[in-house]
Amino acid sequence: MKVYKFGGGVVKDAEGVKNIARILSGTDENLIVVVSAFGKTTNALEKVLETWYNKNGEFRALLGRIYDYHLDIARKLFTDGKEVIDSLNLAFSKLEDYLLTEKIRDYDYEYDQIVSYGEIWASIIVAGYLQKEGFDVEWVDIRNCLITDDNYRDAGILWGESSKETKRCFDFLKRKIYVTQGFIGGTITGQTTTLGREGSDYTAAVLANMLDAKEVVVWKDVPGILNADPLWLDDAVKLDAISYKEAVEMSFSGAKIIHPKTIKPLHNKNIPLYVKPFFNPGEPGTLVSSISRVTTDAVPVYIRKENQILISVLPVDFSFVMGDNLSIVFHSFMQHRVKVNLVQASAVSINVCVDYEKTKIEKLIKDLKRDYKVLYNDNVEILTVMRYNREATARILAGREILLEQKTRRVVRYVVRCLKNSI
Repeated sequence: MKVYKFGGGVVKDAEGVKNIARILSGTDENLIVVVSAFGKTTNALEKVLETWYNKNGEFRALLGRIYDYHLDIARKLFTDGKEVIDSLNLAFSKLEDYLLTEKIRDYDYEYDQIVSYGEIWASIIVAGYLQKEGFDVEWVDIRNCLITDDNYRDAGILWGESSKETKRCFDFLKRKIYVTQGFIGGTITGQTTTLGREGSDYTAAVLANMLDAKEVVVWKDVPGILNADPLWLDDAVKLDAISYKEAVEMSFSGAKIIHPKTIKPLHNKNIPLYVKPFFNPGEPGTLVSSISRVTTDAVPVYIRKENQILISVLPVDFSFVMGDNLSIVFHSFMQHRVKVNLVQASAVSINVCVDYEKTKIEKLIKDLKRDYKVLYNDNVEILTVMRYNREATARILAGREILLEQKTRRVVRYVVRCLKNSI
């Protein structure tokens, strides 16, 4: 059995759905097909949430445009697709009723109840089309299989309960192919949760782990994993193979090709991950596996994480920062649900680089200022070079001011501010 994951970046129209069928026709394996929301639907639903939460009636028009987009895809795929369109209409009606009748609760809770619909709509259409094309397919609501805690927008999977339900839901003695949703799950009490932005890769890895899959294939609009974002460095090249460890380093550092949580479930059972090109499925892509070493002439890997803020926390009495101060400071970060991307501590200061999420950061800094002096530099970036050398670091540092540097034997990271236009 294999797990295939298709993201919204490649499945954004009727041709994308048809290409899923073409890819599936090339294998005789039992499959779980994990589907993300089509195109930019997640972004559009976040806008619906924002307007609805702020009691702006514009959400109705926004939702209407999302509905028209999905209906257009369905009509291009089905000449007689009444059953699929009826299912689509029912799912849209459920969200519309929710928006018109439910009392507004906590923002993170509402995020999961609303934004999760993108995956539901996409999987309904994909499953319906595959059935139409003659595949032995069943649609599965993953919220009944992946049981999570109630940490909305970043839910943790309850592995014992989920493993039991997953084996019940995906029975390959009954069906050859199952289509389900990425990114979402459900609590024991039936509330919808999400696993973190771009979490569909993680869904695929979790299912592969629980069902002992042969491999996971993530289909992307690139030839495989590249050594840099081609929109940043135009001479980026494909990496034929990387280790699990390198993949974790890349995703944590900000590479958008794989969700950061994806690797651990695969590594635990030594399940290989392939990142393959959606539009050239015969190409080999990139293999992520347990390979323990890379060749000495391996190319450097460049990663840029933008929209960062560097926060420096100093005790007002110049006491040592280690010990109680360190634990108090990081407890504040945890309370405000601010994830740390880089940390460096000296005798009298802690420097932390995090994503600049305005509301969270403002509350965090206000909280820290009760007991500490707080300085910060906003509009900064974290630049990471794996397998670095002098030429590689010089290339990305041109035109940038270094605010902080961290270096190990194989990886170097810089927090920088751009001084002028550069690569």
